[in-house]
Amino acid sequence: MKKLLLLLLPAMIVGQAMTAQDGWPRSIVAADGGIIRIFELQPDSLFDNNIRFSAAFSITGKYGGESIYGSFEAFGVFGTDKNNRTLTIAGANLSRLDLCIPNDPADKAALRETIECGLPSIARELSLDRVIAMLGTMPKTRDASPDIDHTPPRIIMSTRPSMLVLIDGIPRFKWNKDYGLKVIANSPNTILESVDGWFYLYGGRHWYIAPMPEGPYHLTYETSPDLTRAMAAVDGINGPDTEHTDTLREGHDIIVQPILSMKPAELLQTKGGPVLASIAGTHLCYVSNTNDDIFLDSLGHRYYTLISGRWFIASGLSGPWRYIDADSLPQDFARIPEGSAVDRVLACVPGTSAAREAIIEAFIPQTGLIDRHTATTHVPYDGAPKFAPIRGTSLEYAINTPVTVLRTGETYYCADEGAWFYAGSAEGPWTPATRRRPGVDLIPPDYPVYNCKYVYIYSADKDYIVTGYTAGYLGSYLDGHTLVYGTGYYIPGYPGNVCIPRPWTYGFNMWYNPWYGWSLGYDCSLDWLNTSTGWGQGYWSDGWWGPRGYRPPYIWHHFSGHGLYEKDIRRVAGSSYNNNLYTLRSDVAGRIEAEDILTDGTGQVFRSTGDGGWLRRTGDHWSSVAIAENDTLLRLRAIERSRQRGKMRMLNFLIANGGSAAGVRLTSPFQLPSYVRSKK
Repeated sequence: MKKLLLLLLPAMIVGQAMTAQDGWPRSIVAADGGIIRIFELQPDSLFDNNIRFSAAFSITGKYGGESIYGSFEAFGVFGTDKNNRTLTIAGANLSRLDLCIPNDPADKAALRETIECGLPSIARELSLDRVIAMLGTMPKTRDASPDIDHTPPRIIMSTRPSMLVLIDGIPRFKWNKDYGLKVIANSPNTILESVDGWFYLYGGRHWYIAPMPEGPYHLTYETSPDLTRAMAAVDGINGPDTEHTDTLREGHDIIVQPILSMKPAELLQTKGGPVLASIAGTHLCYVSNTNDDIFLDSLGHRYYTLISGRWFIASGLSGPWRYIDADSLPQDFARIPEGSAVDRVLACVPGTSAAREAIIEAFIPQTGLIDRHTATTHVPYDGAPKFAPIRGTSLEYAINTPVTVLRTGETYYCADEGAWFYAGSAEGPWTPATRRRPGVDLIPPDYPVYNCKYVYIYSADKDYIVTGYTAGYLGSYLDGHTLVYGTGYYIPGYPGNVCIPRPWTYGFNMWYNPWYGWSLGYDCSLDWLNTSTGWGQGYWSDGWWGPRGYRPPYIWHHFSGHGLYEKDIRRVAGSSYNNNLYTLRSDVAGRIEAEDILTDGTGQVFRSTGDGGWLRRTGDHWSSVAIAENDTLLRLRAIERSRQRGKMRMLNFLIANGGSAAGVRLTSPFQLPSYVRSKK
């Protein structure tokens, strides 16, 4: 199976991306001329890059004019491309094969072989969203995230549009040759010291001035002439793609006084005094004049807010806020209707379909195929390599580089852009690794290299290594029954000749959406964050969000007062979207089904009549069947619901990514949620 995977994956990974093909059935031509039509695959379970699934099929041509129907169950291996939301089954073995008529064992063996050989050619570019929605059980996983920290950050409340500006501890100034000025290097924002003795912050195409680097900063229209060079450099890096409609920049509600914090914090802001709106079918109200998630439980008279996937509770909006386990939320949170203005929070409410799908998404790896002969990496250090021990392990990690480098004895391991390497020296040369160093899974979450435990090696042969990483590598962790962003720990950056930031959980207004994962909020776009500090390698100040070369996508930042799913998520800035880090490596190699035919998991084959009824395949014909309220009917209905939800997810992704939704038809009783209904 592994050999088959290695033979099939190169074309899948390095080939030109294709639009997901969702038309079923798909045909396999047998050696005797028979046509085997495979109906939509029904995924059951996942582990690593392995998948178990079942499907119904029909055979024509071999037994005369009538089609013969059957079903099978199979185990396979898969590859993914999360940028294009596709999953490809690269090889499969059938564990069960049933036909609806008596059959010759020799014919059955030949049929089994034909289906196994043909599946990889027809199970390409499947819709990842349909697989997620249809998956029968939660994936088995190694991705448990114990000891996640729940200490509340500094939560700041403002009743006017503002902006949170961050500095990682005491300001550290470094000379910037592009600006010709000193800048605060341990900040993701542009803060400079001018020759006139004042300090300036640049964001949203406006300048802010302060007498001290720590602020307070105020809007100014008079600046020192030596700032022109810096402004041109930042605007040039940001590029024309940031010139979208932005009420914060066009004169309406211009930020007058940004809020600065020298430690992780979060800003909750309303446009004027808080305005409450009720949520139908619940005792909850939400604050409607904000882009933040703020709720009032009218029964308990407590406020709730969702920050980086964690829930916090307070008796008033001014705080103090304390953490509350998601399982302890009032039950009304799970009753928030899909399609409401605040349905975006359902992914962080235990027991909801959105939360279940978010976890499944996190456990499905992004896969890659590494060329053992050409793959390597380069690790930059701030001076000579320096190492520090990792508590509870025999490992040490390099502290003066933005890349994960581990040392054990005289051997060094490096996790970079989703691949593992090893070397006999901290400076290389680096060779692709065929196994992970034992002990990686023991790294505690309060270390900056914690995320490397989510980079895996699945198999290898003499030419290729199949590798993959799950959402934990990008900072998304399972905490109880929901996902959270970040470990919750504040790890100060490395204060050397070059400031190296560490992943922050708070400060970037992180939102979860089902296709892009965690995304930077509306106040963290290219207009306010910059690429001019850090290592200058073309990335946004490597380290604030985890692996080198990665930053979460940001949402177009219209201060509309509406919820993320309803408005902002319809556009994610394309220039910032990359959930497949293997695209950074040079060494890595919408139709609806024509017939709704499925298997109930016991070998029986059914066809939907389209009006709620079912036909069952008996021998060589379809027969009407009145299915009682039993497990079979419940199973069929569940499959229909999950398929429909998969269609919704696929449609929503196309719309959010600016694509076409032509040919996708949604049927009752499913109501389009707000983030579809409000599309342009």
